[in-house]
Amino acid sequence: MKKQTLIFLLIGLMGYLNLDSQNHPDLTVVHQVKTTPVKEQGGSGTCWSYATTSFIETEALRLGKSEYDLSEMFFVYFAYLNKAEDFVKFHGKANFSEGGQAHDALNVIKKIGLVPESVFSGKNYTLPYHYHVDMVKNLESIVKNAAENEKVLSSSWYLAFKGVLESYLGSVPVNFRAGENEFNPKSFNDSEIGFKPDDYIEFTSYTHHPYYQQFDIEIPDNWSHDRYYNIPINELIQIMDYAIEKGYSVDWDGDVSEDGFNNETGKAELSDKDLKKIQDEGVQRYRQITFENYTTTDDHLMHITGIAKDSEGKVYYITKNSWGNYNTYGGYLFMSQDYVEIKTIAVMVHKDAIPSEISKKCGIK
Repeated sequence: MKKQTLIFLLIGLMGYLNLDSQNHPDLTVVHQVKTTPVKEQGGSGTCWSYATTSFIETEALRLGKSEYDLSEMFFVYFAYLNKAEDFVKFHGKANFSEGGQAHDALNVIKKIGLVPESVFSGKNYTLPYHYHVDMVKNLESIVKNAAENEKVLSSSWYLAFKGVLESYLGSVPVNFRAGENEFNPKSFNDSEIGFKPDDYIEFTSYTHHPYYQQFDIEIPDNWSHDRYYNIPINELIQIMDYAIEKGYSVDWDGDVSEDGFNNETGKAELSDKDLKKIQDEGVQRYRQITFENYTTTDDHLMHITGIAKDSEGKVYYITKNSWGNYNTYGGYLFMSQDYVEIKTIAVMVHKDAIPSEISKKCGIK
């Protein structure tokens, strides 16, 4: 996802235009989950945090909580600290980058909690948008030098790393006021948001591992080696549809590098070549081929909040992006179901948003 940083920055600057129409002229909304406003990740490769923070904000609304603007950079801050320790412990034989996965935010919530944007913007500089290019270069230099140290490793590297991180993002609050009450990150989640990380499940769909078991998906941004349930693609789509129909949303991870992913039209469609391959190979087999030959890449996380159909009944997933109001649909786009079937890497949903027969197959309680 790091390779997208410059693109995100350019699109983010476009996002300051007031383009707020979300209705595509040839599509009819079938289901739409109530969510929070579109945000902008700017020049940071932190889509994983933006998508998942939007997902968490939306879950809070579903649970009857107040609408909150939560801090994406709170998760980013602690993820960087964890990545750095991991990278150095493995002597540089690990991934250190801007990218991440949905569970990275959940892992922070489990240990520390979360905070509102108002108390930690994560932007300790004067630019009007996030810009992490220089920060990442400096952080990479510190961890690489530490990992390559041939003598006794000093703990000073960690202090230097944290110092650079805080010089860009700021110091995270230990205690803070929100409204009329005092909180720490954990008590704020418990009292105001009610998000329970253990209630959320990640799924993927590939044939090189057994179905209905968990595995460590082989993508660089799964640096923490969290495990995903592996299910057939038709059941993954079934989960997405069931979730949205029941008022839940979906945290989506996949490939946005395709020519058919069009920011201007606000649609993501497969090419005719891909559609022909699906006819020849079948959806599951073609998914596997594109994963193994790198034509499906782990580029971007977004937040799916609804379903729409065109006049011929073709299904599209209403998808909330984190590039600001960069198009005429207010920063949303519409991914066709066949695009999602091939280009999805993984999804995350609440455990109650999983059809019971699939939960039973996976042993999810």
